[in-house]
Amino acid sequence: MDQDRQDAPSLEDAETLGEALRAARLASGRTMAQLSTATRVHPRYLTALEQGEYAVLPSRIFSMGYVRAYAGALGLDELTAVERFKREFPEGAVPLQAPTGDAVQKMRRSSPRILAVVGAALVVVIGWNVFQRVSRIEPPHPSDLVAVPKNWSETADEQVDRALYLGAPRAAPPDQTTPALYVTPGLEAQLTGVDPNDPNTAPPPAPPVQAAFNPRGAVYGAPATASQVTLQARKPAILVIRQGDNRILFARQLAAGEAWRAPMNVSAAIDTPTPELFDVYLNGEHGGALSASSSLGQLNARAQAEARQSEARATAAAEARRRAAAELVAPVAASPAAATPAPAPAPAAPLAG
Repeated sequence: MDQDRQDAPSLEDAETLGEALRAARLASGRTMAQLSTATRVHPRYLTALEQGEYAVLPSRIFSMGYVRAYAGALGLDELTAVERFKREFPEGAVPLQAPTGDAVQKMRRSSPRILAVVGAALVVVIGWNVFQRVSRIEPPHPSDLVAVPKNWSETADEQVDRALYLGAPRAAPPDQTTPALYVTPGLEAQLTGVDPNDPNTAPPPAPPVQAAFNPRGAVYGAPATASQVTLQARKPAILVIRQGDNRILFARQLAAGEAWRAPMNVSAAIDTPTPELFDVYLNGEHGGALSASSSLGQLNARAQAEARQSEARATAAAEARRRAAAELVAPVAASPAAATPAPAPAPAAPLAG
């Protein structure tokens, strides 16, 4: 191998790469068939390299591989041969050729069959979907009610001649009912001096029963123990609570039945486009509908005032009941039977010894 390298002509001295390869082949004494077997390159491509017909080669990448293999088989410097090939055959001088080989030929022969199978599968899938859709379509059928029944028309004609009368409006049912308190018979007459069974006695006026707060959805805001004012939406509405420094304390679109509890001792503006859709509950009792001019500070002050009034009324009622009970007990204590002392018990007789 070293002797062949010494006898082989230099790649730089030859005019072209093809001449250097041809001279080296002739100097080696091997045939084109033997070199094709050694390099596993078709003789046609080896001949094209010697003759400089680079357009016959499949592509630039394969051509450089062929040059490297051919130069190595002839005992030439492979890198020098590749560099000489790049100078004589610069990139882009000849368009790339289509790849060749058994795999490419098999792909070309099998491509029509593959496309035919894929097309047939698509046709089957599309046809099946169309068949399913068409089979589910129901034909139009006439309506069961093709004409107005005769008795309907006769009843309508009879109602035309009749006058329509509307009764008196009925009061709306209360939101809640409070059962009457149980009073011990005779106790009320003793405490108040009024006999409830006397037909001539006018019944005392009953205090108005207010509707209590009934949550029908989510309740936002402060806990029940730290709030005296509750706003409940009768219908879906927007509620925005804005403090004096424009900070948003609460903002939400409440659904029907949802409510917001306001914290105590807080002054803020109530911003809502539909105030009539909110009910105000003070200390758990209905206080009317929300007005457009109401503020949170006003509602809190009103709730506190009503709480103080309710507490004062409860205190006055308890004091009245205590005084009435004391007046009933005083005559009993001052009666003679109560003032006469009980006789002393007789001394026991001594036991006989």
